[in-house]
Amino acid sequence: MLPACVLPCSHAPFVGIFASCFCTRETYHRAAVWFLAAGLTNVPMDLSMSASRTEFEHIAFSAVKDLLNKTNVQPRQIGIVITNSSLFNTTPSLSATIMNHFKMSSKTLNYNLAGMGCSAGVIAIDLARQMLQLYPDSYALVISTENLTYNWYPGTNKGMLMTNTLFRVGGAAILLSNKRKETWRAKYQLQHVVRTNLAANDAAYGCVFETEDDTGIRGVKLSKELMSVAGEALKANITTLGPMVLPISEQLLFAANMVARKVLGKRRIKPYVPDFSVAFDHICIHTGGRGVIDEIEKHLRLNPKVIEPSRAALFRYGNVSSSSIWYVLSYIESFRGVRKGDNVWQLGFGSGFKCNSCVWKANRRVEEQHKAWEGFDVSRMYAELAKC
Repeated sequence: MLPACVLPCSHAPFVGIFASCFCTRETYHRAAVWFLAAGLTNVPMDLSMSASRTEFEHIAFSAVKDLLNKTNVQPRQIGIVITNSSLFNTTPSLSATIMNHFKMSSKTLNYNLAGMGCSAGVIAIDLARQMLQLYPDSYALVISTENLTYNWYPGTNKGMLMTNTLFRVGGAAILLSNKRKETWRAKYQLQHVVRTNLAANDAAYGCVFETEDDTGIRGVKLSKELMSVAGEALKANITTLGPMVLPISEQLLFAANMVARKVLGKRRIKPYVPDFSVAFDHICIHTGGRGVIDEIEKHLRLNPKVIEPSRAALFRYGNVSSSSIWYVLSYIESFRGVRKGDNVWQLGFGSGFKCNSCVWKANRRVEEQHKAWEGFDVSRMYAELAKC
């Protein structure tokens, strides 16, 4: 159970209702930090297609069922279904699996996004936005997840083993709509979506790459250039996003700095990094790893308190891929609350290489205790991190 979303359009007010985060019983009662799929805890491991399907169904069905119950929306009312899982692709598709389980209408449009990496959650929201512009008076259901069972790497290549230590099971379901009657209960209004793709650059394209190791075992290899590529993608993304969200004062400072660097030389004048904290009240950073969060905090000169929700999501759940930005937002709603009019920035990174941003405005006050964060102790998190 996560956030609601509102999407504006020139034709009709797009409204989002609620979202639901997958959470395990162990997390509810024992505050377990991470969760692995059942197939990975078997001895020997079960990495079969059947076990992989079971993992997806356990996550997606639970999240969607919880979401529909909370919104009192019937499955046959859903007009658009969008699923995203970068590395697990089945026939029939994952979106068709959702439609089959919940017995949705034959008129429901379904889309399955694959190979889009950890930033696919933002891409799925963007696709939902575009579809709702075409189909009035509709509900769009988005399910963001990744599959560990199918993509577990059992080899010995260090560059590929890294994914085993970073990723954990997670997923989120988000319901959006352009029905005018839903405006009153929507949580957020979508202001902007900015997508940056560096696929034309060979280094960026290959820094997260699915391939085989020397023994023929399939896995995902992370290159040493990943962090520098991520920084380049972030710079390009915020250069586009900045003029949309920053106040005039920050834009003038940035423009003056650019002119000074061009006239006096880049070596003599340091680049000016705009203060994005004046544009956003809350920032949800993809939990790609501690290094990723550290670099963004340093690059954007963010206050540690602004970064805390992302650190908490990484600490409690690990890297849950494209759904991580929703876990971060649920932390904010649970521990801080969101005031009406607050601006929320969701920032995701993914293979390709991509950096994608969503900007939301709170439609009403949001203060909700999410089950995903029951029993979480922030002070304990900082104590544990201090030991590292």
